[in-house]
Formats: sequence, C-alpha cells, structure tokens
Amino acid sequence: MSRNFSDDRWLAVGRSNAPHAATAGAEAARAALVRDDARLLIVFCSHRYDLPSLLAAIGAESGGAPLIGCSTAGEIATGGPGDAGVVAVALGGPGFTVRTAAAAGLGRLREAGAEVAAAVAELEPREHQALLLLSDGLAGDQQEIVRGAHAVLGGGVPLVGGCAGDDLEMRRTFQLHDGQVLEGAVVGAAIGSDAPLGIGVRHGWRRIGEPLLVTRSEGTEVLELDGRPALDAYFDRLEVPAEARGNADAFTRYALTHPIGMARGRGEEQIRFIGGGDFERRSLQCIAEVPEGATAWLMEGDEDSVLDATDAACGDALGGIDGADPLGLLVFDCIARRGVLGEGISTEVERISAQAEGAPVAGFYTYGEIARTRGVSGFHNQTLVVLAVA
Repeated sequence: MSRNFSDDRWLAVGRSNAPHAATAGAEAARAALVRDDARLLIVFCSHRYDLPSLLAAIGAESGGAPLIGCSTAGEIATGGPGDAGVVAVALGGPGFTVRTAAAAGLGRLREAGAEVAAAVAELEPREHQALLLLSDGLAGDQQEIVRGAHAVLGGGVPLVGGCAGDDLEMRRTFQLHDGQVLEGAVVGAAIGSDAPLGIGVRHGWRRIGEPLLVTRSEGTEVLELDGRPALDAYFDRLEVPAEARGNADAFTRYALTHPIGMARGRGEEQIRFIGGGDFERRSLQCIAEVPEGATAWLMEGDEDSVLDATDAACGDALGGIDGADPLGLLVFDCIARRGVLGEGISTEVERISAQAEGAPVAGFYTYGEIARTRGVSGFHNQTLVVLAVA
C-alpha cells in the first residue's frame, strides 16, 4: 500500500497478486481504501481473473464507491511492474468531485466519447478538471473517442487515459464500470479538484531512414507506402527476421518495437502501434487512423531513449501542478515501450517513483494512450502518458 494526503484530498494505492479473484480484489481495495470518504476507485487488472467476482469483492470493501477500470497488459504500482495481478487506486476527500459514465463503443466510438464526456457537465464546480478515459483499443479508431469528447468539452478540459489490454493476446479486452464487466466500451471518470492536475506525454522513438508517403490507406489499415504494398515496404526498409516475415504472431512481436511515426505540427510526431500484418492483403494493421497522404517514418528506440522520455513525461506532468506536492502519479505506458525496456521496466518504474518524491504511483501497460491538452487530436501509441494529481 502507498498513500498521500492533503488537508482535503487523498490518494492511495493497493495491490494484490493473489490468484483467486475475490481475494485479490478484496486485498487491493482494502489497501487503497485508507479512509471512508473515497470519491473514486480506479482498477487495473489481469483479464485472466474472474472479473465479476473481482468487482463484487471490491464493491464489498468500498461500499459501492464509484469505480472505473480495465484489463491490462501488465500493472504498475509504486513497488514496480507486475503481471497477472490487480492494482486499485482510490481518490478521496471533499477536495475532489467525480462523475463516472460508460458507453458502448463498437461501431460508434465518436458517439461513445461524447456520451462519456457529458459526465463533466454533472460535476460540482471546481477550478481544475480532467476526463479520465479507458477504452477497448481493439474496437476501432481510438482517435474517434477523442473527437467525440472534444466536441462536447472543447479545449477547456484535458483528456487522459489509455486502452485496455489482454497480455498481448490481441483478442478481447475488458472495461469496468461499477459492478459491470464490459467489452467494446468506453468508460470514464470526470474529475474535479481544488488543486491542479498536470499531464505529460512523451514517446522516446527515433526515425529510421527517409520518410515514406502513405499512398493508400483505409482507416486503421495501411495498404500502400510509396506506392508499394505496405507490408513489403516495411520488410524492405527494416531487417525483419525471417520468422516474422511469414508468421503473424512473430510479426506482431517484432512490430511492437518498430512503429510508424507521422509528422504533426510544431515538430511533433504521432506514433502508431502496428497491431499486426495482413499477409494476404500485404497491409499493416494499426490501432488508430493513418491517413492517406500522410508523411510517415518507421521508428525505433532503445533503453536510453525510452527512459529519457519517461523522465521528460514525468517532468512535464509535475510542471503542470504549479509547484504543488503531488498526491500521486497515474501512468499509462504502452506495452511496446515495455518490449524495448525488457528487464529495464523495473528501472522505469523506479525513475517514475523517484520523480514522485514518495507519492504513490499506479497505472498499467496499454494498447494506446490518451492525452489531449490542446487541439482535437489526442490519441497516442507507444507513448507514456503521466497524470500528476496535486
């Protein structure tokens, strides 16, 4: 357990790796619920648990406090990274106001983003606000969720969050809302606070070689790069191992550490996670839209570049709380960054905890990240997003 308090706000984190769902849920919730005025529970857990039993046990401990959460590709807490467990975060005290919502997302992601964003209108007035979103990254173009939320909120309320995982099986992810286990959904918590909320977002990838033009694409599927079948262009540009050139699972593992980057304004790049390749259509399957006509690069990273991005994202988030002491940090870390770090994932969490200066840390390994502080775009891949709560 780790916790932090101010006069009227508190944040605490509990964790369990117990194999039985009810035991794990009760242990994690009990450790996080250090006071009886919890405003919100956020749960990150393995998809292998009996999720209804997990939620029932958490609800029994919390007395039915509002809850959102999702399945993961690994969990993060102050003590380090983990797998096959559950992490529970509790926010409490009169200095927070919270409203939660859930919406079906399959085939209607923009509408789902708008419906969940409407929860912000129900908040009691607070100087600082953010909308925390958790979604099914396998359900379609996640940028649509951001567009829907932005249409409701405009530029005044930042968005932050991530896409649920299933330990890289890439088959089914789950979203949690109160006692419900959902699929293909968007869940969210509108958070109002008397103190600042800061967001940092960095990726740590570098361009490989010359740019490529996306000459044909359909939504999240890249069909052609520089007028050639996208998969063939990808193979020719990189030294892709023989196994990955003919085996879909092996290709997905390789592509995890070699994403697509697209040029944006202000010298920024937007990273796109390649979730697989279609060996018949010779195309690349991405998690979010890669627009036709975009200028793109293939990307790579190493431990140093990824950890430098970790430090920068934490610094940006902490800089956003105007010198206040953080109550805690919530982190949404792409599973691809974990693939680059390998055993270095423990070092990454240690560095996040060091920047938190004793405040609790919690989060999960994602299939995509949400961070919108300006503009309409705000969906990221293979990136670290950090929310600092003061």
